[in-house]
Amino acid sequence: MLQREGYVRIPAGCAISAIMNKNGKRFSGKDIIKSISLMHDRSNGLGGGFAAYGIYPEYKELYAFHVFYEAAEAKRITEEFINEHYDIEVGGRIPTQKIAAITNVPTIWRYFVKPNIGKLIESELTEDEYTARCVIKINSLINGAYVFSSGKNMGAFKAIGYPEDVGEFYMLENYKGHMWTAHGRFPTNTPGWWGGAHPFTLLDWSIVHNGEISSYDTNRRYVEMYGYKCNLQTDTEVITFLYDLLVRKHGLDLRTASEILTAPNWEKIDKMDQTQKDKYTALRTVYASALVNGPFSIILGFNEGILALNDRLKLRALMAAEKDDNIYFASEEAAIRVICKNPDKVWPVDGGEPIIVKLEGVK
Repeated sequence: MLQREGYVRIPAGCAISAIMNKNGKRFSGKDIIKSISLMHDRSNGLGGGFAAYGIYPEYKELYAFHVFYEAAEAKRITEEFINEHYDIEVGGRIPTQKIAAITNVPTIWRYFVKPNIGKLIESELTEDEYTARCVIKINSLINGAYVFSSGKNMGAFKAIGYPEDVGEFYMLENYKGHMWTAHGRFPTNTPGWWGGAHPFTLLDWSIVHNGEISSYDTNRRYVEMYGYKCNLQTDTEVITFLYDLLVRKHGLDLRTASEILTAPNWEKIDKMDQTQKDKYTALRTVYASALVNGPFSIILGFNEGILALNDRLKLRALMAAEKDDNIYFASEEAAIRVICKNPDKVWPVDGGEPIIVKLEGVK
Protein backbone atom coordinates (compact mmCIF):
# COMPACT_ATOMS: atom_id res chain seq x y z
CA MET A 1 0.00 0.00 0.00
CA LEU A 2 1.12 3.58 -0.60
CA GLN A 3 2.27 5.07 2.69
CA ARG A 4 -0.18 7.09 4.75
CA GLU A 5 0.43 8.69 8.10
CA GLY A 6 -2.27 8.44 10.75
CA TYR A 7 -5.62 10.18 10.38
CA VAL A 8 -4.69 12.98 12.73
CA ARG A 9 -4.94 16.74 12.70
CA ILE A 10 -1.63 18.64 12.50
CA PRO A 11 -1.37 22.45 12.67
CA ALA A 12 -0.83 23.64 9.10
CA GLY A 13 1.76 25.43 7.07
CA CYS A 14 2.13 24.53 3.37
CA ALA A 15 4.02 26.52 0.76
CA ILE A 16 3.27 27.27 -2.90
CA SER A 17 5.38 28.84 -5.61
CA ALA A 18 5.22 29.43 -9.38
CA ILE A 19 7.20 30.88 -12.29
CA MET A 20 5.92 31.59 -15.81
CA ASN A 21 7.57 33.14 -18.84
CA LYS A 22 4.87 35.07 -20.69
CA ASN A 23 6.59 34.58 -24.07
CA GLY A 24 6.68 30.81 -23.68
CA LYS A 25 10.45 30.62 -23.23
CA ARG A 26 11.35 27.29 -21.68
CA PHE A 27 13.69 26.89 -18.70
CA SER A 28 14.72 24.06 -16.39
CA GLY A 29 13.20 23.13 -13.04
CA LYS A 30 16.20 24.40 -11.05
CA ASP A 31 14.69 27.77 -10.10
CA ILE A 32 11.32 26.43 -8.95
CA ILE A 33 13.11 23.88 -6.74
CA LYS A 34 15.25 26.66 -5.27
CA SER A 35 12.17 28.80 -4.62
CA ILE A 36 10.08 26.15 -2.89
CA SER A 37 13.05 24.80 -0.89
CA LEU A 38 13.51 28.21 0.77
CA MET A 39 10.13 27.60 2.44
CA HIS A 40 11.23 24.18 3.77
CA ASP A 41 9.88 24.85 7.26
CA ARG A 42 6.33 25.36 5.95
CA SER A 43 6.07 21.65 5.08
CA ASN A 44 6.81 18.48 7.02
CA GLY A 45 7.93 15.94 4.44
CA LEU A 46 4.51 14.36 3.95
CA GLY A 47 4.07 15.65 0.42
CA GLY A 48 5.80 17.71 -2.24
CA GLY A 49 5.22 18.18 -5.92
CA PHE A 50 5.51 20.18 -9.13
CA ALA A 51 3.56 20.83 -12.30
CA ALA A 52 5.44 21.76 -15.46
CA TYR A 53 4.04 23.12 -18.73
CA GLY A 54 5.64 22.93 -22.17
CA ILE A 55 7.85 19.97 -21.22
CA TYR A 56 6.71 17.56 -23.95
CA PRO A 57 6.85 19.56 -27.20
CA GLU A 58 7.55 16.43 -29.25
CA TYR A 59 4.28 14.91 -28.00
CA LYS A 60 2.27 18.13 -27.58
CA GLU A 61 -0.83 16.75 -29.36
CA LEU A 62 -0.99 13.69 -27.09
CA TYR A 63 -2.31 13.28 -23.56
CA ALA A 64 0.50 12.47 -21.12
CA PHE A 65 -0.73 10.04 -18.46
CA HIS A 66 1.46 9.87 -15.35
CA VAL A 67 0.38 6.90 -13.23
CA PHE A 68 1.19 5.47 -9.79
CA TYR A 69 0.79 1.69 -9.41
CA GLU A 70 0.72 -0.13 -6.10
CA ALA A 71 0.88 -3.62 -7.62
CA ALA A 72 1.53 -5.45 -10.88
CA GLU A 73 -2.12 -6.47 -11.13
CA ALA A 74 -3.24 -2.84 -10.99
CA LYS A 75 -0.83 -2.05 -13.81
CA ARG A 76 -2.10 -4.94 -15.92
CA ILE A 77 -5.75 -3.95 -15.53
CA THR A 78 -5.03 -0.26 -16.17
CA GLU A 79 -3.01 -0.96 -19.29
CA GLU A 80 -5.81 -3.16 -20.62
CA PHE A 81 -8.20 -0.25 -20.10
CA ILE A 82 -5.86 2.29 -21.70
CA ASN A 83 -5.21 0.03 -24.69
CA GLU A 84 -8.94 -0.43 -25.18
CA HIS A 85 -9.70 3.30 -25.14
CA TYR A 86 -6.49 4.87 -26.51
CA ASP A 87 -3.70 4.41 -29.00
CA ILE A 88 -0.41 4.46 -27.06
CA GLU A 89 2.39 6.20 -28.93
CA VAL A 90 5.03 5.78 -26.22
CA GLY A 91 5.02 4.23 -22.77
CA GLY A 92 7.57 3.55 -20.06
CA ARG A 93 8.81 4.36 -16.59
CA ILE A 94 9.15 7.99 -15.59
CA PRO A 95 12.89 8.52 -14.96
CA THR A 96 13.75 8.80 -11.27
CA GLN A 97 16.83 8.35 -9.12
CA LYS A 98 17.24 6.84 -5.69
CA ILE A 99 17.02 9.43 -2.90
CA ALA A 100 17.39 8.42 0.74
CA ALA A 101 14.57 10.75 1.76
CA ILE A 102 12.07 9.26 -0.74
CA THR A 103 10.88 5.82 0.37
CA ASN A 104 8.04 3.36 -0.28
CA VAL A 105 8.15 4.27 -3.96
CA PRO A 106 5.30 2.91 -6.10
CA THR A 107 5.75 1.94 -9.74
CA ILE A 108 5.63 5.24 -11.68
CA TRP A 109 4.75 5.00 -15.37
CA ARG A 110 4.11 7.42 -18.22
CA TYR A 111 2.05 6.98 -21.41
CA PHE A 112 1.61 9.36 -24.35
CA VAL A 113 -1.78 8.56 -25.82
CA LYS A 114 -4.53 9.69 -28.18
CA PRO A 115 -8.16 8.54 -27.95
CA ASN A 116 -9.08 5.54 -30.06
CA ILE A 117 -11.01 7.13 -32.91
CA GLY A 118 -13.69 4.45 -32.97
CA LYS A 119 -14.29 4.66 -29.22
CA LEU A 120 -14.28 8.46 -29.36
CA ILE A 121 -16.89 8.60 -32.14
CA GLU A 122 -18.99 6.00 -30.34
CA SER A 123 -18.88 8.05 -27.13
CA GLU A 124 -20.14 11.24 -28.88
CA LEU A 125 -17.86 13.21 -26.55
CA THR A 126 -15.10 15.73 -27.09
CA GLU A 127 -11.53 14.48 -26.62
CA ASP A 128 -11.23 16.30 -23.29
CA GLU A 129 -14.51 15.00 -21.89
CA TYR A 130 -13.70 11.48 -23.09
CA THR A 131 -10.29 11.66 -21.38
CA ALA A 132 -11.62 13.19 -18.17
CA ARG A 133 -14.15 10.36 -17.85
CA CYS A 134 -11.51 7.72 -18.53
CA VAL A 135 -9.16 9.18 -15.90
CA ILE A 136 -11.94 9.38 -13.31
CA LYS A 137 -12.94 5.79 -14.08
CA ILE A 138 -9.39 4.49 -13.60
CA ASN A 139 -8.94 6.39 -10.34
CA SER A 140 -12.34 5.34 -8.99
CA LEU A 141 -12.61 1.70 -10.08
CA ILE A 142 -9.11 0.21 -10.41
CA ASN A 143 -7.72 -0.50 -6.97
CA GLY A 144 -4.05 0.38 -6.68
CA ALA A 145 -3.85 2.63 -9.74
CA TYR A 146 -3.93 6.42 -9.80
CA VAL A 147 -3.55 8.67 -12.84
CA PHE A 148 -1.99 11.75 -11.26
CA SER A 149 -1.49 13.76 -14.45
CA SER A 150 -3.40 13.67 -17.75
CA GLY A 151 -2.85 16.88 -19.74
CA LYS A 152 -1.19 17.69 -23.04
CA ASN A 153 2.38 19.02 -23.09
CA MET A 154 2.45 19.18 -19.29
CA GLY A 155 3.03 16.88 -16.36
CA ALA A 156 2.82 16.61 -12.59
CA PHE A 157 5.61 15.11 -10.48
CA LYS A 158 4.87 14.41 -6.82
CA ALA A 159 5.72 12.15 -3.90
CA ILE A 160 5.90 11.79 -0.16
CA GLY A 161 8.82 13.98 0.87
CA TYR A 162 10.00 17.57 1.02
CA PRO A 163 9.63 19.29 -2.35
CA GLU A 164 13.37 19.78 -2.89
CA ASP A 165 13.82 16.02 -2.45
CA VAL A 166 10.93 15.33 -4.81
CA GLY A 167 12.53 17.57 -7.44
CA GLU A 168 15.83 15.69 -7.07
CA PHE A 169 14.03 12.33 -7.17
CA TYR A 170 12.39 13.14 -10.53
CA MET A 171 15.53 14.93 -11.84
CA LEU A 172 13.50 17.98 -12.81
CA GLU A 173 16.62 19.86 -13.80
CA ASN A 174 16.52 17.71 -16.96
CA TYR A 175 13.12 19.07 -18.01
CA LYS A 176 12.39 22.42 -19.63
CA GLY A 177 9.03 24.19 -19.49
CA HIS A 178 7.64 27.70 -19.83
CA MET A 179 5.78 27.44 -16.50
CA TRP A 180 6.39 25.64 -13.22
CA THR A 181 4.32 25.44 -10.03
CA ALA A 182 5.40 23.83 -6.75
CA HIS A 183 4.01 22.77 -3.40
CA GLY A 184 5.39 21.83 -0.01
CA ARG A 185 2.74 20.06 2.05
CA PHE A 186 1.93 20.13 5.75
CA PRO A 187 -1.23 17.97 5.99
CA THR A 188 -3.85 19.27 8.36
CA ASN A 189 -6.83 16.94 8.68
CA THR A 190 -6.18 14.74 5.63
CA PRO A 191 -3.57 11.99 5.22
CA GLY A 192 -0.20 12.31 3.58
CA TRP A 193 0.26 9.77 0.77
CA TRP A 194 1.67 9.74 -2.76
CA GLY A 195 -1.62 10.48 -4.49
CA GLY A 196 -2.54 13.11 -1.91
CA ALA A 197 0.53 15.25 -2.56
CA HIS A 198 -0.07 18.41 -4.57
CA PRO A 199 -0.52 19.38 -7.38
CA PHE A 200 -3.92 17.94 -8.19
CA THR A 201 -4.67 17.73 -11.87
CA LEU A 202 -7.27 16.90 -14.45
CA LEU A 203 -6.50 17.36 -18.14
CA ASP A 204 -4.20 20.42 -18.25
CA TRP A 205 -5.57 21.96 -15.01
CA SER A 206 -3.28 21.80 -11.98
CA ILE A 207 -3.83 23.20 -8.50
CA VAL A 208 -1.42 23.85 -5.64
CA HIS A 209 -3.03 25.09 -2.44
CA ASN A 210 -2.14 26.43 0.98
CA GLY A 211 -4.97 26.31 3.49
CA GLU A 212 -8.08 24.34 4.31
CA ILE A 213 -11.43 24.05 2.54
CA SER A 214 -14.13 24.04 5.21
CA SER A 215 -16.84 23.82 2.54
CA TYR A 216 -15.34 20.62 1.12
CA ASP A 217 -18.32 18.33 1.67
CA THR A 218 -20.71 20.79 0.00
CA ASN A 219 -18.30 21.35 -2.89
CA ARG A 220 -17.66 17.61 -3.24
CA ARG A 221 -21.35 16.71 -3.39
CA TYR A 222 -21.87 19.45 -5.98
CA VAL A 223 -19.16 18.32 -8.43
CA GLU A 224 -20.07 14.66 -7.98
CA MET A 225 -23.52 15.46 -9.37
CA TYR A 226 -21.66 16.10 -12.65
CA GLY A 227 -19.73 12.82 -12.69
CA TYR A 228 -16.56 13.77 -10.82
CA LYS A 229 -15.26 11.52 -8.04
CA CYS A 230 -13.36 12.90 -5.04
CA ASN A 231 -11.49 9.91 -3.68
CA LEU A 232 -7.99 11.21 -2.92
CA GLN A 233 -8.53 11.91 0.81
CA THR A 234 -7.78 15.61 0.57
CA ASP A 235 -9.88 18.75 0.28
CA THR A 236 -7.79 20.41 -2.45
CA GLU A 237 -8.81 17.99 -5.20
CA VAL A 238 -12.28 19.51 -5.38
CA ILE A 239 -10.94 22.92 -6.50
CA THR A 240 -9.50 21.34 -9.65
CA PHE A 241 -12.88 19.84 -10.44
CA LEU A 242 -14.70 23.12 -9.76
CA TYR A 243 -12.59 24.99 -12.32
CA ASP A 244 -12.98 22.18 -14.85
CA LEU A 245 -16.75 22.20 -14.36
CA LEU A 246 -17.23 25.96 -14.43
CA VAL A 247 -14.82 26.76 -17.26
CA ARG A 248 -14.65 23.73 -19.55
CA LYS A 249 -18.17 22.37 -19.07
CA HIS A 250 -20.22 25.49 -18.29
CA GLY A 251 -18.24 27.80 -20.55
CA LEU A 252 -17.53 30.53 -17.98
CA ASP A 253 -14.35 32.59 -18.16
CA LEU A 254 -11.69 32.19 -15.48
CA ARG A 255 -12.50 35.47 -13.76
CA THR A 256 -16.18 34.63 -13.40
CA ALA A 257 -15.35 31.13 -12.15
CA SER A 258 -13.03 32.66 -9.55
CA GLU A 259 -15.72 35.14 -8.50
CA ILE A 260 -18.01 32.18 -7.88
CA LEU A 261 -15.43 30.43 -5.69
CA THR A 262 -14.75 33.61 -3.66
CA ALA A 263 -18.09 35.43 -3.95
CA PRO A 264 -18.64 38.34 -1.52
CA ASN A 265 -20.87 37.84 1.51
CA TRP A 266 -24.49 38.99 1.30
CA GLU A 267 -23.90 42.05 3.46
CA LYS A 268 -21.31 43.33 1.00
CA ILE A 269 -23.52 42.47 -1.99
CA ASP A 270 -26.39 44.49 -0.50
CA LYS A 271 -24.19 47.62 -0.54
CA MET A 272 -23.23 47.32 -4.23
CA ASP A 273 -24.72 49.31 -7.09
CA GLN A 274 -27.63 47.58 -8.80
CA THR A 275 -25.62 46.14 -11.69
CA GLN A 276 -23.03 44.52 -9.43
CA LYS A 277 -25.70 43.49 -6.95
CA ASP A 278 -27.64 41.68 -9.67
CA LYS A 279 -24.49 39.98 -10.93
CA TYR A 280 -23.30 38.61 -7.60
CA THR A 281 -26.82 37.71 -6.47
CA ALA A 282 -27.16 35.58 -9.61
CA LEU A 283 -23.75 33.94 -9.16
CA ARG A 284 -24.33 33.13 -5.50
CA THR A 285 -27.83 31.82 -6.20
CA VAL A 286 -27.04 29.65 -9.23
CA TYR A 287 -23.67 28.43 -7.96
CA ALA A 288 -24.27 28.42 -4.21
CA SER A 289 -22.61 25.01 -3.77
CA ALA A 290 -19.48 26.11 -5.65
CA LEU A 291 -18.64 28.81 -3.08
CA VAL A 292 -15.38 27.82 -1.37
CA ASN A 293 -15.08 28.69 2.31
CA GLY A 294 -12.07 28.54 4.55
CA PRO A 295 -8.55 29.98 4.44
CA PHE A 296 -6.81 29.35 1.15
CA SER A 297 -4.38 30.61 -1.43
CA ILE A 298 -4.16 28.72 -4.72
CA ILE A 299 -2.19 28.75 -7.95
CA LEU A 300 -3.99 27.30 -10.94
CA GLY A 301 -1.92 26.24 -13.92
CA PHE A 302 -3.31 25.55 -17.40
CA ASN A 303 -1.84 25.39 -20.89
CA GLU A 304 -2.72 29.00 -21.69
CA GLY A 305 -1.39 30.59 -18.52
CA ILE A 306 -1.63 30.89 -14.75
CA LEU A 307 -4.07 32.15 -12.12
CA ALA A 308 -3.44 33.11 -8.49
CA LEU A 309 -6.28 33.51 -5.99
CA ASN A 310 -6.75 34.15 -2.27
CA ASP A 311 -9.88 33.54 -0.25
CA ARG A 312 -12.07 36.64 0.05
CA LEU A 313 -10.75 37.44 3.57
CA LYS A 314 -7.10 36.82 2.58
CA LEU A 315 -6.43 34.38 5.40
CA ARG A 316 -3.35 32.94 3.65
CA ALA A 317 -0.38 34.89 2.33
CA LEU A 318 0.37 34.99 -1.40
CA MET A 319 2.80 37.36 -3.10
CA ALA A 320 3.25 38.25 -6.77
CA ALA A 321 6.17 39.75 -8.70
CA GLU A 322 7.22 40.63 -12.23
CA LYS A 323 10.61 40.83 -13.87
CA ASP A 324 10.86 41.42 -17.61
CA ASP A 325 8.79 38.64 -19.22
CA ASN A 326 8.51 36.52 -16.06
CA ILE A 327 5.68 36.39 -13.52
CA TYR A 328 6.27 34.92 -10.04
CA PHE A 329 3.98 33.82 -7.20
CA ALA A 330 4.91 32.44 -3.78
CA SER A 331 3.67 32.17 -0.22
CA GLU A 332 6.61 34.34 0.89
CA GLU A 333 8.32 37.24 -0.87
CA ALA A 334 11.69 35.72 0.05
CA ALA A 335 10.88 32.68 -2.09
CA ILE A 336 10.59 35.01 -5.09
CA ARG A 337 13.68 37.10 -4.34
CA VAL A 338 15.88 34.03 -3.93
CA ILE A 339 15.46 33.42 -7.69
CA CYS A 340 14.71 37.02 -8.79
CA LYS A 341 16.84 39.41 -6.74
CA ASN A 342 15.56 42.66 -8.26
CA PRO A 343 11.97 42.28 -9.49
CA ASP A 344 10.40 45.17 -11.38
CA LYS A 345 7.31 44.97 -9.19
CA VAL A 346 6.22 43.10 -6.05
CA TRP A 347 2.72 43.10 -4.59
CA PRO A 348 0.36 40.99 -2.46
CA VAL A 349 -2.48 39.09 -4.09
CA ASP A 350 -5.69 40.67 -2.76
CA GLY A 351 -8.46 38.62 -1.19
CA GLY A 352 -10.98 37.34 -3.71
CA GLU A 353 -9.29 39.14 -6.64
CA PRO A 354 -7.80 36.70 -9.16
CA ILE A 355 -4.59 37.52 -10.98
CA ILE A 356 -4.74 35.91 -14.42
CA VAL A 357 -1.72 35.95 -16.71
CA LYS A 358 -1.85 34.34 -20.14
CA LEU A 359 0.87 33.51 -22.59
CA GLU A 360 1.53 36.09 -25.30
CA GLY A 361 -0.87 35.62 -28.19
CA VAL A 362 -3.54 33.93 -26.01
CA LYS A 363 -6.72 35.95 -25.48
